[in-house]
Amino acid sequence: MTLRPLISAGLLLGVGMGGFIDGIIFHQVLQLHSMLSAVRPRDSLVGLEINMFWDGLFHAFTWITTAVGLWLLWRAARRPEVPWLGRALVGAMVAGWGLFNFVEGIVDHFLLQVHHVVESAGLSVWDWLFVGSGVLMMVVGWAMVATTRPRDTSDRWVEAHRTP
Repeated sequence: MTLRPLISAGLLLGVGMGGFIDGIIFHQVLQLHSMLSAVRPRDSLVGLEINMFWDGLFHAFTWITTAVGLWLLWRAARRPEVPWLGRALVGAMVAGWGLFNFVEGIVDHFLLQVHHVVESAGLSVWDWLFVGSGVLMMVVGWAMVATTRPRDTSDRWVEAHRTP
């Protein structure tokens, strides 16, 4: 019995979903920033086009990551030695979302400074909260995975379906 395939799928699904939340909510709905808005402001048509292109690449990355996560989940579900444990899957997804926030925040907000959570504020408390939310979600997600107790369902299934 192994949880690794389920955890791998959950991590990628979490990274993808975290990216979609960032892209859809922060980039599109609230329009707080775009992928390159600190480097190439959105104050001209050219700036808007450049940011839209890079936002599109970002969404393509999140879509591919989510698709690979779904494929891994499908493969895990077909393996009899992988228990179908929702707590482990959800925990891995939460950890994956946290991993996305942490890595994307450190790389794009602090190291490369290509954008910030609230572009008009520049590097601010919002960037620290974004990275901090990633750390918190990774800890909570890994705690969920670590406290998941795989149960041996094979013996119970055999007992329930044994013919007299």
